Amino acid sequence: MVAIAGILAVGAVIVWLEVPSLVRTKRKKELWVFSLLLALGLGLSIAKSLRLNVPNPLDWIAYLYKPVSDYVFGILKPSE
Repeated sequence: MVAIAGILAVGAVIVWLEVPSLVRTKRKKELWVFSLLLALGLGLSIAKSLRLNVPNPLDWIAYLYKPVSDYVFGILKPSE
């Protein structure tokens, strides 16, 4: 529980430092992207602190490219 409070405190400090400059310069799109990425990062950090299984994006990429890899290695395999 202390870890979650610490993560949220750090997130609050980041918001306190960054948001006023984005609002002052009227960068609404950048504010939305910043908010989305910060929320995603905070969510993943909290999930890791709770020892939840967070999937690795590299596993998804390997799953997508596995058929291509098998095909290429099949072509490059020396014939007997």
